[in-house]
Amino acid sequence: MKKTLLATAVIGALGASAAAQAATVYDQDGTRLDVYGRIAMGIEGGGPEFNSDNEAIDNGPEFVDVFSRLGLRMSQEVTSDLTAFGRLEWRFDGDENTTDGGFNELRQSYLGLQSKQYGTFQAGNFDSSYSQFVSQPFDVYIFADSDLEFAGHSKQSRGDSIGYYTPDLQGFTAFLQLKYYSERGLNETGPRLDTDGNVVGTSEEGSVIAPQGGVRYEQGPFTVALGFVDDVQRGGGNGEILGGLIGSYAIDDQWSVRLGYEGRENNSDLLTRSNGFDKFGVGTTYTTGPWAFNVDYYRVNREGFYENGAERVANDNSNAWYAGAYYKVSSNFDVFAELADGDAPSLNRDRTLGDLTDNVYWLTGARYHF
Repeated sequence: MKKTLLATAVIGALGASAAAQAATVYDQDGTRLDVYGRIAMGIEGGGPEFNSDNEAIDNGPEFVDVFSRLGLRMSQEVTSDLTAFGRLEWRFDGDENTTDGGFNELRQSYLGLQSKQYGTFQAGNFDSSYSQFVSQPFDVYIFADSDLEFAGHSKQSRGDSIGYYTPDLQGFTAFLQLKYYSERGLNETGPRLDTDGNVVGTSEEGSVIAPQGGVRYEQGPFTVALGFVDDVQRGGGNGEILGGLIGSYAIDDQWSVRLGYEGRENNSDLLTRSNGFDKFGVGTTYTTGPWAFNVDYYRVNREGFYENGAERVANDNSNAWYAGAYYKVSSNFDVFAELADGDAPSLNRDRTLGDLTDNVYWLTGARYHF
């Protein structure tokens, strides 16, 4: 009961639930269509003072869109136990730089079947199952639109994916997802140069399937999940297995804490900064009336080396922290302020991004949900 009340309070204070704000357009004879979305605007500033080429950049304040979106949620009862469903969601930027661009991302596009007895199967473009079931307790911030230091929504997911998760089995839910990277349409005779001198044709890796899976246990105020992701290079990984163990506990109706670990082995064949790592995270959420507050801390231990000219330099470890305050003005409207210091490791020369005094990233703004 405590967990349910706390989750409701957090959702209300953060305004994060599309389901709660969705407008039902049609609901008759078991067929339903909901429209939902949000318009979010803010001002951001701070953050890195140098780019990846070690060039100074302006990190002053700017008006920005904060992950506005528009979506459709569809469902139809096939039998008393089986429901067919679909979801379609776009992202758009509402700031001055994109007024002629309209929607800029198809964020969700999938369909599936849900059975109360046998579980849920879905296929298409959807969020990472690992993110939904394992790292979800740390997905409480607005500016990242992801799980921050832990693997986020798009981790070896989005597009060409199929997934399955069981119904609640006395507190346990198991999940499995497969992401397929195809080479259909590429030149099978080998790579070649196009008119601009770029290498095109078949990749060196071939078609790849990236699985992820795990199990979550929820009982009363306690949640814990264990999962893995085959972090293939085709999807931006290093070819090693990423694993995570993350949990949360609702101390009472207002206060919850979270704790997690995520790690990936180092691939010595790849000289990249974010190759192998061990990440430890701890955080808390507190709600009171229309207010909610988040604080999180991460310790990131990086493995491997990166190239600095002819020199191989060991990757840096770092400490990252995040904090946010949120106020629910009404059931549809909230305001927020967030801070972040990722304490990023050294760039390929002498500059660093992490500095508590003048490189703290900040974002403040408001969101209207519908």
